[in-house]
Order: sequence, then structure tokens, then C-alpha cells
Amino acid sequence: MDTGCLSSMNITGAAQVRSFVGQLHTQRCFTSSSVQPLKSSSPTSAGLTSLGSRNRGKKSRRGLAALQVVSQDLPRPPLENTINYLEAGQLSSSFRSSERPSKPLQIVIAGAGLAGLSTAKYLADAGHKPILLEARDVLGGKLAAWKDEDGDWYETGLHIFFGAYPNVQNLFGELGINDRLQWKEHSMIFAMPNKPGEYSRFDFPEVLPAPLNGIWAILKNNEMLTWPEKVKFAIGLLPAMLGGQAYVEAQDGLTVSEWMEKQGVPDRVNDEVFIAMSKALNFINPDELSMQCILIALNRFLQEKHGSKMAFLDGNPPERLCMPIVNHIQSLGGEVRLNSRIKKIELNPDGTVKHFALSDGTQITGDAYVCAAPVDIFKLLVPEQWREISYFKRLDKLVGVPVINVHIWFDRKLKNTYDHLLFSRSPLLSVYADMSVACKEYYDPDRSMLELVFAPAEEWIGRSDAEIIEATMQELAKLFPDEIAADQSKAKIRKYHVVKTPRSVYKTIPDCEPCRPLQRSPIEGFYLAGDYTKQKYLASMEGAVLSGKLCAQSIVQDSKLLSRRSQESLKTKSEVPVAS
Repeated sequence: MDTGCLSSMNITGAAQVRSFVGQLHTQRCFTSSSVQPLKSSSPTSAGLTSLGSRNRGKKSRRGLAALQVVSQDLPRPPLENTINYLEAGQLSSSFRSSERPSKPLQIVIAGAGLAGLSTAKYLADAGHKPILLEARDVLGGKLAAWKDEDGDWYETGLHIFFGAYPNVQNLFGELGINDRLQWKEHSMIFAMPNKPGEYSRFDFPEVLPAPLNGIWAILKNNEMLTWPEKVKFAIGLLPAMLGGQAYVEAQDGLTVSEWMEKQGVPDRVNDEVFIAMSKALNFINPDELSMQCILIALNRFLQEKHGSKMAFLDGNPPERLCMPIVNHIQSLGGEVRLNSRIKKIELNPDGTVKHFALSDGTQITGDAYVCAAPVDIFKLLVPEQWREISYFKRLDKLVGVPVINVHIWFDRKLKNTYDHLLFSRSPLLSVYADMSVACKEYYDPDRSMLELVFAPAEEWIGRSDAEIIEATMQELAKLFPDEIAADQSKAKIRKYHVVKTPRSVYKTIPDCEPCRPLQRSPIEGFYLAGDYTKQKYLASMEGAVLSGKLCAQSIVQDSKLLSRRSQESLKTKSEVPVAS
């Protein structure tokens, strides 16, 4: 696979016109356009080029020692025998073993993030022909990444793959790319704000089964919670342990902070654990996040021995994950087209979809239609005729949360870090990683590149890149007191990239769960996919992949109905008299 940035030349439908400004501008992903000097610095690198010129003048620095990885990646954990993995695998195999259609359905899918790619992949497995349309010139949606003029990649987010992601793990196996996940030691590592430069670890022992390994990790850590606090926390969680799924679902009406007060959990549990967890899960603080979200995560991560074990992708997501899915789809007769933005969903007189109208004037017609775009974008596309239908009206409460991803290249190798994901426990930062250590493609033996999630970001999304970098450096000075100073008198910034997503995953505030739609809509022949749709995982990569599988499953179940409807439509058109 080539190392250039993905362009429409890689995908069928290359003649589509690029259009990334104007329509839906509040939902698009912004990137820094220049590297601006901070108060006491003059970063040496040039800024970014436009989307259309990223493939020109590349100077790759991945030769020499860049592939000599010194980090100790661990073997893939044994996930194949877990119940969730087996269930996910069974759902995958159901597409391959389903009855072959006499005539494949042509399904038009809008959005080539993980949800759209997953929908298309499994429909192709079932013998149908997906036509996947992506508005931008890059695959991945919230996994999108770009290459700058120096050959360095910068991403929409810091993406971590957990053992408790059974559909994602099956997908890697089905594509034959399990070796692209770099598994790390089974630990959760938190910065200590009251002890600058120090970290506290939760280490999960390999010899114990779940949930004993998680309980042991919590009990062994005495730096973040005292024994009385652990006991009160455990007592507070008892109803969730005893009440099961029914209890978890009932907590959707409470924020994390409200639940803690109700259960008598000490405030320090919130300060020491839940603030970091809330920001990592949904980019917001515990006073906004639904407690159901926390309980679902705890359930998923603690019920399996390797559920909370983490892996990094070994390179940029569009090439290392998305392109193998595209290749699979195309090998089975499907299509993937970049630069194909949906302008309008045109309807038939009966309210069903007539076609997707693209911004370049093209009309794409199919036997069924899927919108796999983020919920904020889909809400702008909902036809007026549908808006009062409760299925669509309930979406009003689902609103994407803003998030900022920051990349900083330093002039030296930072020592106070790990080959792992780190919880910063900073007021402005969520999690971060030294990607020059944690990821093969980004490896650099001499200099560090930190990738950081800046959250909560609501008050910062409209600020300049220079302001965001300055605030980030002030926080990094606390995490690396011996190596980083806010004024760059120690480690100096070589360059940076800031990626702003004004509307990312939906904001998981209380009472959102009833608003999440099923993948099969009340409009015959129209479906939804996306991590905001109804599925048992959170707004995550796992949720996106599962939503795509459930969407594909609904279409396969409806295939005979859709085929008959399509034939009747063709018959009606053929019977219409031609004017003389």
C-alpha cells in the first residue's frame, strides 16, 4: 500500500467534484492552516497545505531507523473464546452464509466513517452491491487523518482499540490485519496533579480472571483512593452489580455527579477517577455525563479478562484500517466514491426516497438508502416531509460534542512518558500518548510527538490554534516539569497541528437513550447507521461498527421486500405512457 494521502484516485468515482466549504460548515473538521509562533518561540516548520495539495512535495522521513521499533508491544490477547466475541463473529458469519440474492440489491450509503464502511462491508458479504459515498476526500469520518508536507500524519482523534470491542476485533480478523494492532501492557495510567511529573497505575494481573483482575487493580492502587473511599465506592456500585442491565438502563436520567451524591460516594472518587473517565468516554465532565454511560463502560471493561486491555493501530487509520475495508468491498463488486457530498434526499410522492442528490448535480438511485453520516449532519438532511415523524423528531436531543485533537512535535525525546495511553487528569486535557513511542508509523528514536485530546472543548473550539497550543503547553509543563516549560525554555516545539471537530460523538447527557433510533427507519427502504443509533455499546468505534452490522442485517432481512418494491417501481415506470 502506498504511503501517500488518500485521494479520489484511489477509489472508484474519481471524477466527483471536491466541495468541502459552504454547506454543513458547522459540522466539518477544521485543521490548522499555519504554525504560529508562541510568546517566546519560533517553531521552524511550515504549516499545512490545502486538502487538494497534500500529495505534492512529500518528504518522507520513515526510512532509516523509523521502523526499528524499540517499544515492547505484547502478543494479541486471547479474545476468541469470550461470549461477546463469539456473538459478534456469529453475526459476521450470518452475512456470508445468507441466501444469495438472485439479483443483488444496490444500496446507496452516505458517509464513509466506520459505520458506513461496516454497513457496506457486510452488505457486500451478503451478496449485495453497496455504493458508498463520502463527502470529503478522505476515508474514516471521525478516524480521518492527513499527511503534511514533511510526511507526518495528524489525526481527527486519538484512537484506542480495547479488548472489549468484539465487533472491531472480529473485523480486524476478517480483513486479515490483526497484526496491525499494537497491544500494550494491561494497565491504566493516571497523571498525579498533586505530584507533578508522577503517575499512578492500575495494573491488571494476568493470573486472575475477570472481574477479580479489575478488583485487584483497584485494591492495589493506594495513591488515588484511600481504603474508606474504596469501600464507599464499592458499596455505591453494589446496586449496579446486583441489578444488572435493568439498573444500568434506569440510571440514564442521572448525571454521574447526581448518581454519586445519591449513592453516598465520596467527592474524591469523582475528582480522582470519574472526571478523567467522563472526559475520555464523551469529552465532557461528570456534571453533564449520564451515569448510564459510565456503568456501561465499567460493565464492558470489567466483565472480560482482557476487556480494558488497550491497543494502538500501527499507523494512520485511513490507510491501515479503512483501505482494507474498501479493498474488501470493491473485491465483491461494491463501490466507494470520495468527494461525493449529499445535498438533498429527494422523495417520491409516497414519502419514500427517490434518490440522493449530490452537490455536483449527480443523482444516485438505489434499491435502498442508508445515511451513515454524523447525527448533526443527518438532521440537516432530513426532508421536511419527515420532520414531524417521532422517529426523526426525537433526534433533536442528540447533539454532537465539540472536541479538539492536538499534535505537538518536540525537538527532543521526552523521558517522563510511557508506551501507553495516559490519562492526563488536567482541567483542559483528557488523554494523551507519545506517538513516537506507541505507534510504529510515527516512531522517532530522537524526538517525541505528543497527541493529546483537548476536552472539554466547548469554550475553546472557536479560539485560535496558537491560544490552544499555549494552553496545552501550560498543562504539559505540569505533566513534564523537568522537561517542558510553557515558555519553551526547555523542550521546544518543532511544529504542531490542531484538528477541531465542532460536532463529534453525540453528547451523552441524561435522557438521551430513548432518542437513539433503530437502524430500520419507519420509511420503507431507508436506514440509519452510526454510533448514535441503537446498539449496546457507547458512542465509540465499536458502536459504529456494530451499528453498521445491525443496519446491514436489517437490509438483508428486508431484501425480498426491497427487491419486490424495486421491481414494482420499474414496472410502474415502464407503464407510464410516453407523450407524443
